Amino acid sequence: MAQFSRHSKSIAASIPTTRRLPSYLETAKRHLKEGNDTISSTIIADELDLEAIQVRKDIGATGITGKPRVGYPTGELINAIERFLGWDQNCKAIIVGAGNLGSALMGYMELKDHGLIITAAFDVSEELVGIRKNGTAVYHISQLIPMAPKMKAALAILTVPSSETQTVCDTIVKAGINQIWNFTNVLPRVPEEVLVLREDLSSGYAVLTAMKSSGNGK
Repeated sequence: MAQFSRHSKSIAASIPTTRRLPSYLETAKRHLKEGNDTISSTIIADELDLEAIQVRKDIGATGITGKPRVGYPTGELINAIERFLGWDQNCKAIIVGAGNLGSALMGYMELKDHGLIITAAFDVSEELVGIRKNGTAVYHISQLIPMAPKMKAALAILTVPSSETQTVCDTIVKAGINQIWNFTNVLPRVPEEVLVLREDLSSGYAVLTAMKSSGNGK
């Protein structure tokens, strides 16, 4: 489950479509490997348990047009989705919070496959500063602002304790980074030009445990 900062409500309408597109992309890639030169919205919808009309509408946002009863050229669909998502080019990012979750994200190859390049990590722990986690060097948080201009990171991934969210976000903003992927339970206050997307892992887990408790998760 995700939540945007209050300053980002104007773009939230396209988020459901954007969140579905990676699943379409993976489906198309698999079909291309299987030798299928075309793929229809019906096939994608059936495999993902969605409505075909929703799939066609989502894919239409990428600018590609399919042919009736034929579908889309699979390779062109892949290119269109990757271009729409910005996955046809690299995005430099940093991680703030090099603990278990931060370390896991540093080693998550799927993000790298989609062009996310983690250039550095930052933390306050003396046990972590100065080492490398999954190939990424960890620096003290005090070095973030002076190092930011050289790193040219467009995105900061935030995996610190929730109690530190606002303070660390203030530092990230001062460093000139205006996109924050926030994995804490707090939605920080940021300037209007800063985009914050909060991934609330606890909320997702809460849905599963609540369903189990009510007997719906059996």
